[in-house]
Amino acid sequence: MAATSTYLLEMIGISKEFPGVRALDNVTLRVRPGTVHALMGENGAGKSTLMKCLFGIYQPDAGEIYLEGRKVRFASARQALDNGVSMVHQELNLVRQRSVMENIWLGRFPRKGPFVDHRRMYEETRRIFQDLEIDIDPRALVGHLSVSQQQMVEIARAVSWGARVIVMDEPTSSLTEREVEHLFRIIRVLREKGCAIIYISHKMNEILTIADEITIMRDGRWIATRPADELTPDEIIRLMVGRDLTHRFPPKENQPGEVILRVENLTAAQQPSIQDVSFELRRGEILGVAGLVGSKRTDLLETLFGLRRRASGRIWLHGREVENRSPAEAMANGFALVTEDRRATGIFPMLSVEFNTLVANLRRYARPLGLLDEKKGAEETEEMLQSLRVKAASRRVPIATLSGGNQQKVILGRWLLTQPEILLLDEPTRGIDVGAKYEIYQLIIDLARQGKAILMVSSEMPELLGVTDRILVMSNGRVAGILDTREATQEEILRLAAMYL
Repeated sequence: MAATSTYLLEMIGISKEFPGVRALDNVTLRVRPGTVHALMGENGAGKSTLMKCLFGIYQPDAGEIYLEGRKVRFASARQALDNGVSMVHQELNLVRQRSVMENIWLGRFPRKGPFVDHRRMYEETRRIFQDLEIDIDPRALVGHLSVSQQQMVEIARAVSWGARVIVMDEPTSSLTEREVEHLFRIIRVLREKGCAIIYISHKMNEILTIADEITIMRDGRWIATRPADELTPDEIIRLMVGRDLTHRFPPKENQPGEVILRVENLTAAQQPSIQDVSFELRRGEILGVAGLVGSKRTDLLETLFGLRRRASGRIWLHGREVENRSPAEAMANGFALVTEDRRATGIFPMLSVEFNTLVANLRRYARPLGLLDEKKGAEETEEMLQSLRVKAASRRVPIATLSGGNQQKVILGRWLLTQPEILLLDEPTRGIDVGAKYEIYQLIIDLARQGKAILMVSSEMPELLGVTDRILVMSNGRVAGILDTREATQEEILRLAAMYL
């Protein structure tokens, strides 16, 4: 099959194998200039692998790639960038210890003689931010930015290359509705300039709002390419999972019992952060935490887990006061934390699935002379992989080779091996497809049914209304209200979320 001038990008018959896994099987993707082409599929469908083959991160085993009718095969990401292909990765790839503008121009700093021209770098970054209406100080340290701000820096960096093809992999996973609208304005400007946007997302409403065409993959294979206006959410789900998914959320089978955690007037030492937060959590209960970006929902979990120092307030577990001055102390008291950003704070990407499963509980496998009981560790890892239905070639493969949903299952399995009573979940389904989300929801409900008490932060309103028993709404670091989920509405949650702004 030959390339045609109708398309800006063609990937024809792409195949890729890893040890024990056929990640891509004869996949074809054709993208027109001046369009947004959505790429959809469950986690593990091969979307990110296909894009990494385009971007030079992986080399395809078979197939051809044409860019503007010219046959290409990039040996590196830099080569792809130099040829007009840019990518905003699902997991943030910023250097947290350096400034925003240094991250934008990393590897191509403007120079004045032998020296870096910091003034020009600042002005160029500010110009790009003005064009994109991004309000971030170019001199700010990336590590001090929120996840949503870091996401916008990633997008600005991709745009700064002047690329004709821009891949966006889950670009709105950490953005508010207002920030999503802002991103869509940027995408429309790029589309009008003739750029092709390949947009990977699991959010149906976004896809049907912004996309011109949709390609759906399943199990490493191409399934369909259709105009977006010919598809409905139900049809997309059927094509993605190969079956009708009639219910987005599992039936609620947990029964909250007695109060086991009581938090009184909790205030973090470093402000601005949480202030005077009080609530109760019951055995077998799923308590959702809602709020806008900046409401300090994550700060609440981190303070409970000892990652943030407490200025005042008290924490009671089974009527006994606990301090949780450090994560180690919190773990000893039966707390576990699944963080929001898997790549930065959740996984050791180049280490094995087995290591990532056991790392929080190594004392359990300790033997004399500092050795580990490898047999016991291997057995429990295999049991976890089977019980959580993790798709991995083996327990020895690097966890980075797993899909986002399977990585999240491994992280949950890691904490379950510590036998916690209180599970703190920060955006547990971020960047996970609709099928894998259902499995995570079922796991959360099953854990609650077994008596675990769960505090779950989520930015997705349907998720909070579909999974939780009660919803704690935060606004600017304070508790604005606690609602019974059966009686809560999106309008009431949003009203409370804006209470202290």
